[in-house]
Amino acid sequence: MPHPLNSLVFFTMPEEHRLSSELPGFDPAIPLPVQLSAPDQPLKSEGITREMILAGILTVLAYDQENTQLEYYRSLIKTVHPTIRTEMTEAAILKIHNGDFTLAEEIFLALQGLDPEDRITTLNIALMYDEQAQSLRSSGLDEQADALDALAFNHYRIAMSSEPAIPDAFFNAGYFYLKQKNFLKARESLQTFLSIETATTPTAKFRKEKAAEIIETIKSRNLDDDMFKTAYDNIIMGNEELALEQIRTFMESHPQVWNGWFLLGWALRRLKRWEDARAAFIQALELFEKDETVTEDESGGNTGATDICNELAICLMELGNFEESRKFLLVALEREPENTKVISNLGMLELRAGNEEEADGFFKTVVELDPNDFLAREMLARNRDDTKPSVK
Repeated sequence: MPHPLNSLVFFTMPEEHRLSSELPGFDPAIPLPVQLSAPDQPLKSEGITREMILAGILTVLAYDQENTQLEYYRSLIKTVHPTIRTEMTEAAILKIHNGDFTLAEEIFLALQGLDPEDRITTLNIALMYDEQAQSLRSSGLDEQADALDALAFNHYRIAMSSEPAIPDAFFNAGYFYLKQKNFLKARESLQTFLSIETATTPTAKFRKEKAAEIIETIKSRNLDDDMFKTAYDNIIMGNEELALEQIRTFMESHPQVWNGWFLLGWALRRLKRWEDARAAFIQALELFEKDETVTEDESGGNTGATDICNELAICLMELGNFEESRKFLLVALEREPENTKVISNLGMLELRAGNEEEADGFFKTVVELDPNDFLAREMLARNRDDTKPSVK
């Protein structure tokens, strides 16, 4: 796909040009960027429209931060289109909801170029990278997801440095840290949110309740213990043996915390110690179901029963217990009917059981939910003589 700058040309518009009156503040001495539909399209003065110029300015704002005329272009587009920030933000959010992250990013980069100090746009970019990372991770593209998590982290950090402070930045960053298993940072961010949020709207009230609930859960389970976070990081980095030592140290003091048993099972599963991992996940599930501090997010979210059941099902699948594996995958699917990771593993299970038609049905469902899911597409195009497939 060609870069937008490749189809950008600069046009010195004469003062008598028909469009000059439609551009308040127009300076005939400064070339205007014009966005063509293709890099090789010839530029014809009579065919230039105001929309092509505005699109060209947005391309410059998004991708050409060294341009010496940025301030002129900013003032021009703000004068011509005073509501552009609101309209473009709404358009970008809609693109995110539709899974079109590429275009959403392009829109947000243009908004960032329009006003580099706008921290609300910075926060929206963080949320976009955060959501895109989740989408990629559910498709099994962990390395790409990690890269986007790093971008999200950087934008959350900038948004939280805003003066005056933006409560939403701390609330959303808190949830981001929760997914990273950085419970100390999550607690600190949510505590800051509670201390600075002064709004009394229903949304603000709901968020305050959720923040307080999560903080209490973190405290009650001692999840902000450094040993827990270090163990998680070591698993991510492939240091499972070291992580096991740290997890067990944590569990000596907190044997009834289901998250500790989950982390133990995860490390063992990555080491292919299927039976030991299965036992750890069963214990995690039992403690999860008894835990009265479990939040609504954990009940139906990726940090709770869904992930436990999915991981337990993988171990059972590897141990050859297909019926039990299917049972736990279906329990997970009931909690999250559109969880592509779970659906994909159902497809893997059916393949291992020799039910190729049923397997393809699951993989097709994954692609319908997430057209970018690499693993599901790969399995649909697989050679029937391939060796045993992997799981997510």
